Amino acid sequence: MGFKRGTTLAAAAIAVVLTATACGTTDYKAGDTTKPVGAAASQDDPYAAPAADAGAGAKPAGQLALAANEQLGQVLTDSAGLTLYRFDKDTAKPPKSNCDGDCEKTWPVVAAGDATAAAGMDPALLGEVVRTDGSKQLTVGGWPAYRYNKDTKAGDVNGQGVGGVWFALAADGKKAAKAAPGAGAAPEADAGAGAAPEAGAGGAAEAGAALSVAKNAKLGEHIVDGKGMTVYRFKPDTQWPMVSKCVGDCLTKWPVVPPVDKGNAKGIIEKNYLVLDRPDGKKQQSVDCWPVYTFSGDKNPGDINGQGVGGTWYAVSPNGKLITVK
Repeated sequence: MGFKRGTTLAAAAIAVVLTATACGTTDYKAGDTTKPVGAAASQDDPYAAPAADAGAGAKPAGQLALAANEQLGQVLTDSAGLTLYRFDKDTAKPPKSNCDGDCEKTWPVVAAGDATAAAGMDPALLGEVVRTDGSKQLTVGGWPAYRYNKDTKAGDVNGQGVGGVWFALAADGKKAAKAAPGAGAAPEADAGAGAAPEAGAGGAAEAGAALSVAKNAKLGEHIVDGKGMTVYRFKPDTQWPMVSKCVGDCLTKWPVVPPVDKGNAKGIIEKNYLVLDRPDGKKQQSVDCWPVYTFSGDKNPGDINGQGVGGTWYAVSPNGKLITVK
């Protein structure tokens, strides 16, 4: 294809900077346990305005480059400086694109062609995949590459985290993520293999991080982390805009749940299963766009000592709602 080898809470709320834009308005308030949640995020942005037609077709990437991003570290871009993305519903081994039709209008494919590897990037990572319409798409580390139709200028990363399935590409084909100082990103497993989460901004992913559902005689089904520790929500937090009001000393008692790959989330709803960037530099997992935490007062798996604390902390059901039994 002609590649060139070349427990004090702050009084004021903290507005959390999202790495995703898929959290939408719903018809229920923070802490609501009964009303239905908004529509699930689709493979393209469910809240985007109707996309324009694909037009003349996919455009090649040209000279690839690595652009520095404050939240994501080094992000792969095309010759115009537009961010390149990957889609979690695609596969890298073997390479396969599962974005076409309306999805392709929102996420234009990057045509395979005269692409040149970015400086410091292994040219062997560049490849191509034949799409269902017979056209050829650029791949990076086996992952099909896309642009986002809401990125209008160099440096935009508006597609990051959309629907919980779209992520900016790193030079090695993995998801762009800033490693903790002195630490590298955790290895990313192949798609479908139950990948461990990658390191997030402000800290590497916790070893063995996972979420699953446990049963308790008092709470019923509730979410626990990979160590079996109960996961909680903070009632003053909000879903949209996604805001965490647990800061400072609060975080000492209520540590954030680090990012968890969907492959390591068992029995949890995937709708709006997103990661958010906090102003303190930490990345935090959310369930249905609600930030989630553990409790320092829980010492053993199965403990629920945080349940009902201050009338504001409650365990979380598999669909992200509060479990308010005391």
